[in-house]
Amino acid sequence: TERRVTILLADLRGFTAMSATQPARTVITMLNRCLTRMSEVVYRYQGTIDKFMGDAIMVLFGAPVRRDDDVARALACAIEMQISMRELNARYHRIGLPELHLGIGINTGTVMAGRFGGDVYSEYTVIGDEVNLASRIEAFSLRGQVLISESTWRACASEIVATDSMEVYVKGKGEPVRLRELIAIPALNLKVPRQDFRRSHRVEVKLPCTVRQVSGKIVLPHAIKASIRDLGYHGLLLSLDRALAVHTEVKLEFDLMLVDYRANDIYAKVVSATRSGSRWLVGLEFTSIPAETDSKIQMFVQMLVAGQ
Repeated sequence: TERRVTILLADLRGFTAMSATQPARTVITMLNRCLTRMSEVVYRYQGTIDKFMGDAIMVLFGAPVRRDDDVARALACAIEMQISMRELNARYHRIGLPELHLGIGINTGTVMAGRFGGDVYSEYTVIGDEVNLASRIEAFSLRGQVLISESTWRACASEIVATDSMEVYVKGKGEPVRLRELIAIPALNLKVPRQDFRRSHRVEVKLPCTVRQVSGKIVLPHAIKASIRDLGYHGLLLSLDRALAVHTEVKLEFDLMLVDYRANDIYAKVVSATRSGSRWLVGLEFTSIPAETDSKIQMFVQMLVAGQ
């Protein structure tokens, strides 16, 4: 049957990198603790967990049970999930474990809902273009961010604080899709903690950097030479002789000479790009970074701050 639903997709950023550096038991414990906490939040807001997909979770509001406030509950649930993730990370930090971050995408639209499968195995789920769009939106989200579609925003525009719309091109859509970043729900006193999370010391530097674009989770071989102009805990500013489109995913390699370390497994997304004379200044935010690299970058930044 056709149903109008709000689909929430949340994915753990940095989980793959963490899996390569931590014992299997630690990885499983961290993942289960995270999914348990997220599930508790979902049930509190009367969402339906459609499925776990490895380190991701898909949640439905409006199927199998429809309520008038499905969209509002989905948005509140997303903010609470980010708040809970921050609390988990505080705990991980105290016991020396790497942090994990959620990227969340939300879309509202009409889908086909029902039990799919056969006699051997079947499950209740939803399918359709709106589900695919929710997945695309989630893929654009950065660490700690909640991105929502225009249809979701229109359903709750007077109740929430969100950024101006931005247009992105997604696979399967000929026209650009409008997205907004959810900031807060004032009436519920809920605010996405991402704004505080992004704050850190930033230092001016001049570090050579190799950039490779990522397409469909494949790192392209062509290397782009660039220079890091400033560096913080969660991102950096590049100077290069060509533009990189906003939302482009890249892999970075650079040397941190002060701490005798080569960072070569950092993934990031372009969040800004402006022309400066004959060069381009491109802002990047890290999306996946190994725990050791994260620690070395923080140490590097702190050393430069202390020396200023």
